[in-house]
Amino acid sequence: MPINRTTHRPSATAESTAQNAVTATTSASDWGLLLIRLSFGLLMAGHGSQKLFGIFGGQGLTETGKGFAALGYQPGKLFALIGGLSEFLGGLGLAFGLLTPLAAAALIGVMINAMATVTGAHGLWETDGGVEYNVCIAVVALAVAAIGPGRLAVDRFFRWGTGGWPEAAVALGLGGIAAAISLSL
Repeated sequence: MPINRTTHRPSATAESTAQNAVTATTSASDWGLLLIRLSFGLLMAGHGSQKLFGIFGGQGLTETGKGFAALGYQPGKLFALIGGLSEFLGGLGLAFGLLTPLAAAALIGVMINAMATVTGAHGLWETDGGVEYNVCIAVVALAVAAIGPGRLAVDRFFRWGTGGWPEAAVALGLGGIAAAISLSL
């Protein structure tokens, strides 16, 4: 015997009022995402600053360029500039939740390059000079692109601010393509 049930749906006005009440507050996940974005993003921006400006104990662009040249990147100073800017701007973008898929792509690309040229030959663990640190940063950047930066981000005003498969694909795809191009030069 089929049972005919009607469900009570609130009016559109009641739904929008409830939705506005929910979006007006922030959740623990929004604050958690902010904590992840700020810690990883600002640390990466600081790491890029070491390369670009020689602050925080870094060598600066000229010396970093010599290191890049020794790794086979020619001209070394240009690749040091690209790497430093990718870390600096990608880190700031991640921290502020600004252009999150592109910021994530910049960090993913730099980490792929680091794994391919420096840490990959040393195994997994960072204590042996391995890829552990690089993998963690790349995965966090990809996860933030997939999840979205949360409500406490500049991107909350844009369509890509909610994250999703397309945003994750953009981050991973652009990061991978950029890394492949720089590794092939």
